[in-house]
Amino acid sequence: MVAALTVNIGAASMTRAEMLLRWLAGRPEDIFLLTETSAGSGTAYILEAFRRAGYAVIKTPDDGERGAALVSRISLAGPPLLLPEVSIPGRVAAAGLDTTPRTWFLSVYVPSRDRSADKTARKELFIASLLKAVAELPAEQRGHLVIGGDYNVIAAGHTPPHPGFLPFEYGLLDTLSAQGFIDTYDHCYPAGPHPHSWIGRTGAGYRYDYFHVGAALAGHISGCAYLHQTRDLGLTDHAAVRLELGLDAVRLPYRNLAEPEEIALF
Repeated sequence: MVAALTVNIGAASMTRAEMLLRWLAGRPEDIFLLTETSAGSGTAYILEAFRRAGYAVIKTPDDGERGAALVSRISLAGPPLLLPEVSIPGRVAAAGLDTTPRTWFLSVYVPSRDRSADKTARKELFIASLLKAVAELPAEQRGHLVIGGDYNVIAAGHTPPHPGFLPFEYGLLDTLSAQGFIDTYDHCYPAGPHPHSWIGRTGAGYRYDYFHVGAALAGHISGCAYLHQTRDLGLTDHAAVRLELGLDAVRLPYRNLAEPEEIALF
């Protein structure tokens, strides 16, 4: 069994970073896809703690942008998978992992937007470039690719419906499906219940965080769940998502993470 977890860390401050690290240190997953990383000390603190503990850490330079990171205690199967054609490269982090069959993991943080034309165009360009980059991967990689993260979109059939989303936003999920990718939660629970991973100020729920797998991994999906402890404990305002895959893996000789107060970065 290989387990992965994605969670939006909300550009964590040092205080929340310490809390998040304690929580992540107690988790059993092999792979963490962290989104809304930042150039601040909280993100650096979490990633350095994982590096010192022997985990593989992939973090694309982000030029001060909010971004994504991939943290793994499964050995890398080569150098990081670069997707330079993505319009904001720091919002993706990807690598092949030493599993049987070989898999590739892609952590994604899609930009949010308001009603302004600039931010709408920025988000649309990012989504279009991401989908193009994934479509152009070799068939073996695409079929064995795991995509996870905060997509900042909802499905056209979202429950409850929310006005204000544009066709290109619905198109992200529709295009992944057309490319053969499988929504792992829907695969496990085709009749629902419908999950939410972020709750707005009015109490309305949105499903923004996902895992998708390529068609070759469909038979390996063994579980998917939304974990609201992250929200309940005040670690972040997003639920985490856990994915279980029936795979063998070569794990790194990592050690348990130190308690946050024992890690000094400066």
